[in-house]
Amino acid sequence: MSGTSASPAASLLALDPDAECARIEAGIRDIVIRRLRRRGAIVGVSGGVDSAVCLALSARALGPDRILALLMPEKESSDRSLRLGEAAARSVGAPFLVEDLTPALTGVGCYDRRDRAIRAVFSDYGPGWKNKIAISGGRDGQFHHFRLIVEDPFGAEHTARLPHREYLEIVAAQNFKQRMRKAIEYHHADRLNYAVVGTPNLLEYDQGFFVKNGDGAADLKPIAHLYKTQVYALARHLGLLEEICTSSPTTDTYTLPQGQDEFFFGLPYPQMDVALWSLDRGDPPETLAARLGLVPEEAAHIYEAIAAKRQAVRYLQAPPLGLGSDPPDR
Repeated sequence: MSGTSASPAASLLALDPDAECARIEAGIRDIVIRRLRRRGAIVGVSGGVDSAVCLALSARALGPDRILALLMPEKESSDRSLRLGEAAARSVGAPFLVEDLTPALTGVGCYDRRDRAIRAVFSDYGPGWKNKIAISGGRDGQFHHFRLIVEDPFGAEHTARLPHREYLEIVAAQNFKQRMRKAIEYHHADRLNYAVVGTPNLLEYDQGFFVKNGDGAADLKPIAHLYKTQVYALARHLGLLEEICTSSPTTDTYTLPQGQDEFFFGLPYPQMDVALWSLDRGDPPETLAARLGLVPEEAAHIYEAIAAKRQAVRYLQAPPLGLGSDPPDR
């Protein structure tokens, strides 16, 4: 589904875009200038709608000359991501830098560690092959599990259920990508005395679709209270590029095209937004089922999957834990 999808989310989650933009921009100024006492802001730009909205709002709040947009491709990134990221920066007049992460990721063994884990499942996997992970279960009441999907050099696709050990190995290796991007962001933040803007939306933050000390790390997260549907609404209100406003969310992490719903959520984001909103309102599964055109049993399983992810995400959201008492508030 695209950012213009005709789902119940658009009406249920409607907001006043002028008022919301003004509120976020005031918040960015307050946090960056008054509370953190930084000169400007770093925004890692991926070419997706979340980072583009954060970039536009930051530029409006602080002035484009006090923003640095960072484009951080690596050899497995989509060319489209780099193109849209650069276009987003140019559209708001913000300076940008391109940092190629391939040498750093090669140096820490990101690709080699991942490929060794893949070969434990598909022994022929090697140069010219592509890969991705997809989630299964949840909506139909099964436990969530992951499938490894690879494509050989001749274009044939192969799929296997992914053992837990190899799943963890692959994800741990891929997480180098998010953590390396964050290291680059903080390098530039340190040298410029800027704050780092995090770009997760509410759906991602609530359900744990981020990497600890990777894309989960930031000095401020200006859209973490907004559903993905609302982020798309702000993108259109801000006049962002049509291709950004209508594109479907992707991970841009694996070498095969991979949607966020395919890898993590199990449902397209408009349905996940409605499910999250309905659960937080206390609506029964029957109400959610009617909104999404499902049977109540499916809706109940969706609620269960959301609750399970919320339990798991506590580790990702938790600050470092000490052995003594918490420091006093000052």
